Amino acid sequence: MIENIVSAFGLFLSFENLIVVFIGVFIGTFVGAIPGMTTPMGVALVLPFTFTMQPITGILLLLGVYKGGLYGGSITAILIKAPGTPAASCTVLDGFPMAQKGEARKALDIALYASCVADFISNLSLILFAGFLASFALRFGPPEFFTLIVFSLTIIAGVSGDNLAKGIAAAAMGLVLATVGLDIVYGTSRFVFGETELMGGLSFIPVLIGLFALPEIINQFTIKKEGTAAAGALSGMHATFQDFKSSLKSILRGSFIGVILGAIPGIGGAPAAFLSYSEAKRTNKDPDSFGKGNMEGVAAAEAGNNGVAGATMIPLLALGVPGDVVTAVILGAFMIHGLRPGPIMFEQNLTMIYALFMGIMLSSAYLFVIGKMSIRAVSKIANLPNRMLYPAVLVLCIFGAFAINNNLFDVLVMFIVGILGFTMLRMEIPAAPFLIAFILGPLLEDNFRQALLMSSGDALIFFRNPICWVFWTLTALSILFIVRNHIRAKRGADVIPMAG
Repeated sequence: MIENIVSAFGLFLSFENLIVVFIGVFIGTFVGAIPGMTTPMGVALVLPFTFTMQPITGILLLLGVYKGGLYGGSITAILIKAPGTPAASCTVLDGFPMAQKGEARKALDIALYASCVADFISNLSLILFAGFLASFALRFGPPEFFTLIVFSLTIIAGVSGDNLAKGIAAAAMGLVLATVGLDIVYGTSRFVFGETELMGGLSFIPVLIGLFALPEIINQFTIKKEGTAAAGALSGMHATFQDFKSSLKSILRGSFIGVILGAIPGIGGAPAAFLSYSEAKRTNKDPDSFGKGNMEGVAAAEAGNNGVAGATMIPLLALGVPGDVVTAVILGAFMIHGLRPGPIMFEQNLTMIYALFMGIMLSSAYLFVIGKMSIRAVSKIANLPNRMLYPAVLVLCIFGAFAINNNLFDVLVMFIVGILGFTMLRMEIPAAPFLIAFILGPLLEDNFRQALLMSSGDALIFFRNPICWVFWTLTALSILFIVRNHIRAKRGADVIPMAG
């Protein structure tokens, strides 16, 4: 063990490795901050540059881009309501209202602190618990995934605002749009209306941009006023230690939620961010302040998002199974260099694994430094007047939607969803439940049908082991909390008029 660690230090401690991690986090932060430029896209674009590098150097570069991209999406999400990454769409819920209140600097600081703490905890979990969490994740089959997703859908209530009925309606629309495309079992088309472009379903990024960025742009040009996007918010105060301390509980909770969900292949950062946010709202003394600029909401969202970063590497390194799209690209990088992650790699290349652990821990420190630098650079866009800022954002949105598949049809989807999102904005229908349902809908359907195929239609398969029962119990408890809070809110609304 000691010999392997010493050898790992020798492998890792080179100027090239130290600088390449910094460059990777730097690139990832700015890629993540551009609406439509996703973290997987950034990692994929950097991948060809790693072919001529040493294996450890190339993989560290990709990991740096991954770590930076997860945080970078929060910057534009807070400043201009244009999340750079899917998971950052949760940060929008309280980050942008904080910017509108003149607290953008505080929101950006808290997002950075939460990201760094969660990233560090996730990395530590990868190092300490890779074997245990990987063996636990390996026990998840379609029935376990289905019950997990059913439980995850209960977070819709936590982000539905004051009107649960509108939240459920938004979620129903998201579920319907998630079914567009070919049926995975029988291959039949659903809601394609003869358009071949719809056979593969609606691309996620155009829907994301249309749902969050375009409604804000349209809204800015329909209201007759001029100003800056964040209303001079950057003149606000930095986040203090007391601010960080008050959010620490939500940050730690979100970090562990991210670690657990990140260790399960296929879940990703967005569900972890929304689940962390929902739990922070549920346990807060003033849940009604969420969605209106609550600092703890920003902290919880970013902690959940970044908590998955190291954890997604657990199934990759221990089992050779990529935890999400980014780790699938990183798996390709391993294989290009003649390495195959999994149990054999722990036996044959343990020194390299330890060296990767060192680079991953260093990336957390770099993330803090680069995050501070990028806030100062990128946040200057908040000083631009709307007549200049929003056309530029619109161009980035169009570029981002087109760049996913180099397809103008995706741009059309973005505009259609944007009109839908603007209508929802005017009718005060929350966008977050729509997005959650759109993300989880395909996973819910796929795992439900696969489980029934496994059991020849026997629904008892969804109760086959303790894991399923745990998630059913959590779902029931979550629904009970929702009903209880709804009744309390209704009683409170009835008491106020009487008191007046």
